[in-house]
Amino acid sequence: MKTVWLKSVDSTQRYLLDSLKKDEISSATIIVAEEQTLGKGSRGNDWIGLKGNLFFSFCLEQSSLPKDLPLSATSIYFSFLLKKVLSEMGSSVWMKWPNDFYIDDQKIGGTITNMSGEWFVCGIGLNIVNAPESFTHLDIKIDNKTVLSQYEKSLLILPSWKKLLKEFQIEFTKSKNFSTHIGEEKVSLSDAELAEDGALIIHGQRIYSLR
Repeated sequence: MKTVWLKSVDSTQRYLLDSLKKDEISSATIIVAEEQTLGKGSRGNDWIGLKGNLFFSFCLEQSSLPKDLPLSATSIYFSFLLKKVLSEMGSSVWMKWPNDFYIDDQKIGGTITNMSGEWFVCGIGLNIVNAPESFTHLDIKIDNKTVLSQYEKSLLILPSWKKLLKEFQIEFTKSKNFSTHIGEEKVSLSDAELAEDGALIIHGQRIYSLR
């Protein structure tokens, strides 16, 4: 994969999406920024990008994704891949459905996904060393380049959705202690079940991630 390092950018995902629309990118690419001034979080909220943390976005051709991966489950899939990388490095990080990274009960980062033509685009923000109020940062000392390098390796040989889902189903029990937003409504996950396609089943209603 090609990696582009930027000093500062408003949003790595916006930069990548604009580059794809202009046909400036023709292969799998990662955009990394030392500073991100206008990152986006869940439900359109701003993600505060403090210096020293990790901000990157990458694109893959949809044809390169696992054949059994539902597009509605891409946030879960690529978030959990990063969670696995961090766990292998010694972190106690866990992943809350569908795309948030946590240490204990505090959020440290998240994932946003998009489609652009035949391209799948994923943006990730992760508090490595600094965190704004009400958030926390990673519980191990490691530099951004190491995290990115290990994650990039995981993108080269993508496991099947079926294999990854089995692992996430175990982790999903932690999400039951929390809530998620469905539109503007905050909904408890205590009675939620995880479907085979990554959707939540709550009181008979099937809910998909829109992130």
